[in-house]
Amino acid sequence: MTIHLQKLSVGSESIETLAAWQKGVVARRVKKGLPPIHEHVTRMFPRRKEELLDGGSIFWVIKGVIQCRNRIIGLEEVRRKDGIRACSIQMEPGPIPVVPTPKRPFQGWRYLQSDAAPPDITEVEGGVELPAALRTRLVEIGAW
Repeated sequence: MTIHLQKLSVGSESIETLAAWQKGVVARRVKKGLPPIHEHVTRMFPRRKEELLDGGSIFWVIKGVIQCRNRIIGLEEVRRKDGIRACSIQMEPGPIPVVPTPKRPFQGWRYLQSDAAPPDITEVEGGVELPAALRTRLVEIGAW
């Protein structure tokens, strides 16, 4: 059964700023001769690895709202520069916009059940035509 992760995108102002950051990560990896994927290193290793690798995504919370996701394609144990074990969450680059969903603050990452995950914006009639900022504002005022 598929499960997802949710994570705060600290410092991101929008889906566009997150996409630009991810593009930079991918470019640095390619420059080092590594595969062109997005990678996020986190201290904790998910215990539900098989469920995450069964089609799971990481849903990004930007300014208190889940706004997009990246499909997870790998989880690997790595060592940080200080020698501490960590988890490399490997993802397809380029965030996929989802129906904006408010989320309370939390630390680290959390599991997200498939039935609680917001659908991609392409699955909602008229959703693609709306700018991301307008979609978020509609959620904030309870109109979406």
